[in-house]
Amino acid sequence: MPSVAVLGTGIMGAPMARNLARAGLEVRVWNRTRSRAEPLAEDGAAVADSPAQAVDGADVVITMLSDGEAVRAAMAQAASALRPGQVWAQMSTVGVNALRPLADLAAEHGVTFVDAPVQGTKQPAEQGKLIILAAGPQEARATLEPVFGAVGQKTLWLAEDGAAGAGTRLKMATVSYAISLTAVLGEVLALVKALDLDPALFGEVVTGGPLDSLYLQAKMKSILAGDFAPSFTVANAEKDTRLISEAAAAAGVRVDMNEAAGERFRRAKANGHADDDMVGAYFASYPA
Repeated sequence: MPSVAVLGTGIMGAPMARNLARAGLEVRVWNRTRSRAEPLAEDGAAVADSPAQAVDGADVVITMLSDGEAVRAAMAQAASALRPGQVWAQMSTVGVNALRPLADLAAEHGVTFVDAPVQGTKQPAEQGKLIILAAGPQEARATLEPVFGAVGQKTLWLAEDGAAGAGTRLKMATVSYAISLTAVLGEVLALVKALDLDPALFGEVVTGGPLDSLYLQAKMKSILAGDFAPSFTVANAEKDTRLISEAAAAAGVRVDMNEAAGERFRRAKANGHADDDMVGAYFASYPA
């Protein structure tokens, strides 16, 4: 069983590290705010004071941080303890443009780079049911099998060159779908309310029909209950719309729904909802 260092113990990283420890793997964790990592000691994880301390001697390094710059900074701090033969599973959503510098950093230290962002939010992370969109060489896959098996229900191996970013490119498409759907739902429920109707009536119309889905039901329930506890925040969703736009522009395709969703998330942030779940885009329909 490989030993694993997890850099980043936020909404996603903490439950991933917990599931790794519960699966019997040796786990070390680091977070910029140490207090957010310390509860994982109760699950058997060792809490490190620095990225270098976390990765020293680990077989696998997982990065689960907010963006590409945060990943680069953490791995730069870890560089002195990196060694040839380690496998770096970069599981954050960093966008296509951030991948090459990260892969170059791995190559500089003889570390095998695997592009492996995840599809799923807090609850799937807690349940070990993430979907892993992976690209990396064959020789890394056996090492990663028990790691990915502890945090995910399915791994899609898409390519052998992690630096080319097949995982991240697919993640841009799948997260665009989730983000746009969430923004549309918030807008629709705000519209129903503005038309002087009970927003729950929308649920009565769509439930059980061809427009229904488990995702729609979960997000609709959150809005109707006024429960905006974060599973994936407005701020992170807005960040991802920018990454999607960058990828789309480079590919020469327009993503109008994504652009509209990004504007709603920015308005929700300006209205004080940056740390709410992304269904907080609902509040973009109202003046600040």
